[in-house]
Amino acid sequence: MSQQQRPNDVSIDAIPVDIANTQSGEVESADVPEEIRLITRGLASEQPPTNPLVVLKAARWWYIHGKGGTDPAFRWAIEWARHLATDTLSDVKQFDEFLAYLVTVGFADEKTALR
Repeated sequence: MSQQQRPNDVSIDAIPVDIANTQSGEVESADVPEEIRLITRGLASEQPPTNPLVVLKAARWWYIHGKGGTDPAFRWAIEWARHLATDTLSDVKQFDEFLAYLVTVGFADEKTALR
């Protein structure tokens, strides 16, 4: 049985993709679905998610709704998934950019509050 979806609200899983707001680059904290918010905050925490599929779910959302391939949250999620898959060191500079981006989006008032 197929589920009816409006052309401007498409989803691959339970997280909707708002076609009108794709790659706008103007993401605010309130715009982020709760599940993506939790994964994203987890990526900034001392104990980030260890399931690459969960991490890629957040990466997909940030790619679609953020700045595409240049979105810092997308880039960090991909970097973390690469780290999980290959067990190689991750890029500290990308992590710092990710934390700074989360502050500008409104996840926290300062980077240290995310850790």
